[in-house]
Amino acid sequence: MNKDVFETAAQSVRARQRIRPFIYETPLIPSRVTGRQTSSTVLFKAENLQLTGSFKIRGAASKMTSLPKNQPVITASSGNHGIGAAHAASAIGQKLTVVLPEIVKAAKLERIRSYGIDVILHGAETGLAEHHAQKLAASEGLVYVSPYNDADIIAGQGTIALELLEQAERIDNIFIAMGGGGLISGIGSVLKSFSPHTRIIGVSAANSAALAASMKAGRVVETDHLDTLAEAVAGGLDADSLTLGLAMAVVDAVVTCTEAEIEAAMRDLLLSEHMLVEGAAALALAGFRQVAEKCAGQTNVILLCGGNVDGASVLPALLRQAHEAFETTQSWTETRFERLLELP
Repeated sequence: MNKDVFETAAQSVRARQRIRPFIYETPLIPSRVTGRQTSSTVLFKAENLQLTGSFKIRGAASKMTSLPKNQPVITASSGNHGIGAAHAASAIGQKLTVVLPEIVKAAKLERIRSYGIDVILHGAETGLAEHHAQKLAASEGLVYVSPYNDADIIAGQGTIALELLEQAERIDNIFIAMGGGGLISGIGSVLKSFSPHTRIIGVSAANSAALAASMKAGRVVETDHLDTLAEAVAGGLDADSLTLGLAMAVVDAVVTCTEAEIEAAMRDLLLSEHMLVEGAAALALAGFRQVAEKCAGQTNVILLCGGNVDGASVLPALLRQAHEAFETTQSWTETRFERLLELP
C-alpha cells in the first residue's frame, strides 16, 4: 500500500482529536427498505445530519485548527465547503474570505453570509472560483484553503471512517460520491489502513466526472462540466492534486451515474428511507443500486455526504415527484383492497 495512504490515516487520527469540539459524530443508520430490497445489509452514514448539513465542516475544522489563531485564510466553494469553513472559522476565531461561483444556490449563499465572513462571487463554476481564490491568496498574503487538495482537509474527511470503524462490526463495501476527491481519499486511506478487506466504491456523476476521468488516464485531465443535481461534486481538479494519487491507491471500483439515476435515488431516499438529502448524497445510493446484485449478502455503507437541498428549485420538483409516486401507490393499494372486498 502507498505510504501516503498510511500517513493520511495517521493524520486523520490526529485531526479527530483537534476537531472533536467543532463537529457532530453522525449516526450510522440501518436502511428501512433498501437493504431488504437488495438482500443485503445497508447502512447510511448520515453526514446530512452534520452540524452544517454536510461533511465539509470536518476538513475545514481540521485545516483551521492546524493554523495559528487569527491567521487570515481564503477558500473557494460551490456551497457546502463554504458553509463548513464559515462555521469553523466562526467557532475557532479565524478571519475567512469565501469565493463562490456565481451559480451558487441562493440558500447556501445566504447561509454562508450569515456567519459574518467576507464573500466574493466569481466565475461560472467552482473551478474558476478556486483559481480566483488562489490568485487573491498569492497577491494578498493569505493562506489558501483548498476544498479538497490539502492534506489537513483530506485528514479531516477521513475522521468519518474512524467513526465508522467504531460503529460497524464489518464493512464489506462503502459507496462514496466523488468530487475533488478529498472525501473518498480520506475515508479510503483510513479504511485501507485499518480495514483492508473493505472495498471502496467511488460514484461519479456523468455530467461532471473529472476525478473518474483523471483516475482512468493516470493524470489530471480537463473534462466538460454540465449541470448536475449532484452540484456539490461538480468541478475540476488542481494540476497538482494530492487526491488523485490517493484515490488511485484506495479506490477499488468506480460507478458512473446519470441524472435520472441521481433523481430516482433522491426520491427513493425521501419516500422509502424518510431522508431528505442533496444530489451528491443520492449519487452514492444511485451507485450502489447499479451494482446491488453483486453486493447481496454483504454489509454496505452508503455515505450520505450532505442534506443541503436547494429549497427554491430542487425541493419543489422532488416533492412533486414524491407526491405523484405516493398517489400511484395509494391508488394501487385501494384498487387491490376493493377487489379483496369483492371476493366471496
